[in-house]
Amino acid sequence: MCSLERRGDVFILTITGDDQHRLNPNLIDSIRAALARVKSESSLSATALITTAQGKFFSNGYDLNWALSDPARIRPKIMSKKLRLLVEDLISLPMPTIAAVNGHASAAGFVLALCHDYLLMRRDRGFLYMSELDIGYTIPRWFVQVVKSKTESPRIWRGVVMAAAKITAEMGVEWGIVDSAHDGAEATEEAAVRLGRDLVGRKWDGEVYAANRRIVFAEVLAVLGSDESVGDSGDFEVVSRL
Repeated sequence: MCSLERRGDVFILTITGDDQHRLNPNLIDSIRAALARVKSESSLSATALITTAQGKFFSNGYDLNWALSDPARIRPKIMSKKLRLLVEDLISLPMPTIAAVNGHASAAGFVLALCHDYLLMRRDRGFLYMSELDIGYTIPRWFVQVVKSKTESPRIWRGVVMAAAKITAEMGVEWGIVDSAHDGAEATEEAAVRLGRDLVGRKWDGEVYAANRRIVFAEVLAVLGSDESVGDSGDFEVVSRL
């Protein structure tokens, strides 16, 4: 699940445990509940959010074992809907957001990190990885739109999606995906806290900040209304939003 800590005007949301932090409905619901609490407690002052995790993984993507164990293929749709709602929550959150990536962030976990305004990463462990091509799945359309919104050139977009590059922190900085690289999880979180405090010091209006972010992510928001959910054959089925 996750925990939420407040250090002055900076909230730290930590995905807890020493597993792969695969995104299933229980974990997604836990994160969304924490975001709702952050939003409710930040209405009177400027704040910032940091999202990080314990252990070797930031998140290793969707919990496919959970999703594909359902012969009726309802679970993939539920899981996808919940992640899209989480992405909407992040895009609409009235404050700057920072992903402090402590380890591997793959597929949906990579998308979760990208949906933050800033991405900081430890350089000594882990990589960012859009794994769909390597594991035989078609990438959801809205994943691609998130990647496009955060990459600087078609060459980089191709490397992320069509070459399934395993992006280290140093590569991520070079490609413009990662804002800064740090030595270890603790140093990454500390750098995120410093950045969060700097951003809070600007004393921006949170609702204006969120409105501007929604404009920046308008194309992402537009494709969140439909989805390609994982099918048991390795293909994605186009479904209407639940």
